[in-house]
Amino acid sequence: MKARDDVLDAVYKRACGYAAREIVEEFAVVDGNLELVKRRVTVKDVPPDMTAAKMVFDSGDVSSLTDEQLEAERVRLLRELENKSAFDDN
Repeated sequence: MKARDDVLDAVYKRACGYAAREIVEEFAVVDGNLELVKRRVTVKDVPPDMTAAKMVFDSGDVSSLTDEQLEAERVRLLRELENKSAFDDN
């Protein structure tokens, strides 16, 4: 099913975190024509989401991951848990 695969891909992306690029353009009328006067490009980092990571692992669809990818995800999740517990202690 394509829709299910699309959803799983989106959840996996959210679980791992990603960078989102946003472009804002401002136009003005100059001599009767619209001209671009300002263009701002920002990149926003979306951090990994633990709930999405849990959904990925609970879906049982981790068989396609290599051992290196699984180990990297395990290390990343442990680091995320440590950061969260350190934040909760303050």
